[in-house]
Amino acid sequence: MQQENGNIDIRIQILGLLFALAMVAVMGRFWEVMVTEAPKWTQRLRGNSQLVVRIPAPRGAIRDRNGLALVENRANFELAFYLPDIVDAYRKERGSVPVRNYEALERGMVRKKNEADIVQIVNESVIPALVELGLAQDYSSRRLIRHYRQQLYVPYPYLQNVEFSVVAKIAERALEVPGVDISIYPARHYLYGAFAAHLLGYVGPLRDHSQEADLGQFHTAGYKPDDVGLANIEKLLDPDLRGIPGRRVLQRNVKGVIEGEVERVEPVQGNDVCLTIDARIQAITEKVLRTIGRGAAVVVDPRNGDILAMASVPSFDPNMFIPQIRSADWKALLDDPTHPLTNRALLAFPPGSTFKIPIALAGILKGLGPRTLFTCTGSVTYGNKAMKCWIADKGGAHGTLGLVEAIKRSCNAYFYQYGNAAGIENIKRIGEALGLGQVSGLGFEGESPGILPDPEWLATHYPRERWSAGYTANTSIGQGFVLASPLQMAMVTATVANGGLAFTPRIVNRVIDRQGNVVRRDSPHLRADLRTMGITAEQIEIVRVAMREVVNGAGGTASAARVKGVTVAGKTGTAQVWRINEQGVRVKDNHTWFIAFAPYENPTLALCVLVANAHAGGAVSAPIAGKIIEESLALERGYSPEITRLDPAPGNFKFYQAISFDKNVPSQFAGDDEETADHTENAAPAASISTVRSSIAEPGIAEEADEQGRVKKERKGLLRNFFRTSRDQTQKAKPDPSPERERPRRGLFR
Repeated sequence: MQQENGNIDIRIQILGLLFALAMVAVMGRFWEVMVTEAPKWTQRLRGNSQLVVRIPAPRGAIRDRNGLALVENRANFELAFYLPDIVDAYRKERGSVPVRNYEALERGMVRKKNEADIVQIVNESVIPALVELGLAQDYSSRRLIRHYRQQLYVPYPYLQNVEFSVVAKIAERALEVPGVDISIYPARHYLYGAFAAHLLGYVGPLRDHSQEADLGQFHTAGYKPDDVGLANIEKLLDPDLRGIPGRRVLQRNVKGVIEGEVERVEPVQGNDVCLTIDARIQAITEKVLRTIGRGAAVVVDPRNGDILAMASVPSFDPNMFIPQIRSADWKALLDDPTHPLTNRALLAFPPGSTFKIPIALAGILKGLGPRTLFTCTGSVTYGNKAMKCWIADKGGAHGTLGLVEAIKRSCNAYFYQYGNAAGIENIKRIGEALGLGQVSGLGFEGESPGILPDPEWLATHYPRERWSAGYTANTSIGQGFVLASPLQMAMVTATVANGGLAFTPRIVNRVIDRQGNVVRRDSPHLRADLRTMGITAEQIEIVRVAMREVVNGAGGTASAARVKGVTVAGKTGTAQVWRINEQGVRVKDNHTWFIAFAPYENPTLALCVLVANAHAGGAVSAPIAGKIIEESLALERGYSPEITRLDPAPGNFKFYQAISFDKNVPSQFAGDDEETADHTENAAPAASISTVRSSIAEPGIAEEADEQGRVKKERKGLLRNFFRTSRDQTQKAKPDPSPERERPRRGLFR
């Protein structure tokens, strides 16, 4: 019996020991969880009440060659809705949420689905509070629904470009609406408005996230995409300009109210880009070009191919696209018959008599010398067609001419014969070396390659036609099928100016990182050297002399381009062009050209000016070019043009008989020949702007407000946000025991 009792005692002791050990293990685990692992569980608990939002990276600045900023970023305040928080708060307050039915396509089948009626929820829980603050605006309920359905954890941008005074007002009133927050993000700012708009381009929201860099931890967080470049420099250098995104961690309390920011990883701004553009020359060019309604001008440095200025009118202000453009404004831009979004500097048109310069080089390549003579009787007959010289319309003829005199007087009849003597093969060879009939290599979308026709081109596009001497004659005066852009003709001029070096145009000077280090420097690139093709420097000088005579010689067609104290060389052109007006009627729209370089001895400028619907290159385009040259060369003597914000240049269809900048032309040149439009049987139509329009990138377009998104202003002062009301009642029941101490501010700011 005693032995039995002893065994029981032992068993009890063992059980007690095991129980004690179990208690120790449990307590140890409690200690581990509550003390040792406390930070981990605290972090998890916090994580359940935090929202991580991606911070878009600021884009790098775009500057001119001297470092002047043309495009930067500015702080943009945005009033955003975190829709899941708004829905949760609504449910907690009222016990349920309104539901709407909709149809969705899943796996090829239409299915009926339910979702929270986000429009009703926002209208009942958020809008009244914004009405009381005077911040409510009409919105698109369709966009809100789409955002809720497709981008649930992305903050919905209710108000963008919020003024700082409004932000201060919100902070002062301490708006406490669950899911409503003010955030700051970088917005693109074009400092000088429409200044260089066609060159700089514009940005818009990223639509294809596959283009985005690795998002890493942001895949499961609130995602706000960067703006990306959509056109021209902004698009071309987008990889350089875009930075590295950051993140923002927002803390929410038990009611779902965002109390403030608990963590921030700052984004890294993109690199700065310095262009070859000289903002001073750009300002001069834009100011002078605004004397006409449709046209373009390009100024390059003939020593290296740098683009110093590129302007087109009419123009637009890219700030209209930030953050989104109104659909009505976008439609107005697209429907404007003068096409303000089109960069005419990159669009190809019949170049008229300016094309006689590459034709002259083609003849030299063939072996035709300056003393090669042809006679102008007013026309030349090919087959059964008499092709007239422009002077025939004035009842005259140029007589027997050599190359220099023919260029100076821009004699069509001479070049009909000279071009056929040179041969279409040599015209094609020289044209390709000069970059004609091909895109420049800048990389801009919408750039026209132009047309450099030959028998092969004709057989491809017009199989029933056969190349003939008449086609070569038309090509030789820059009509027929020939098309070239102002940029191409500026580069042709630069090649003659520098003695035969054909550079590709260059627009990017250097790329600089945030520490000021040069990441990349683009060097000049030589396309061709005419001297290695069999043309000597002395032969190129013949063409240079002829261009000098065009401006400075008696009987030249461009005396209006003269600049006091500077020898300018150039060539006029007036091409017969047609367009279809708004009534669908084919109307004449002659384009006038002028190409030039200066100073003659050591050229630093080469340029091309194009003016639509004008009388003659010598009367309209030449004085514009002369003014650009005069003021640009004055920079070396201390002249400093004012660089100011520009409104968009309006377009028009006005006919320009002549342009004057009050220049005093010597009386002995008052009777200089005035080349008018070249009249040819198959004059080319104006370049198709509709094809260019199709390449214009669509920016972010703000949707118009609809009926469900209309804010009923009469509610102001009558409705109070129900979240606020319940909080106020609670505060009345439990007054603050320490009134002298400032209460912590909740809601949008801490």
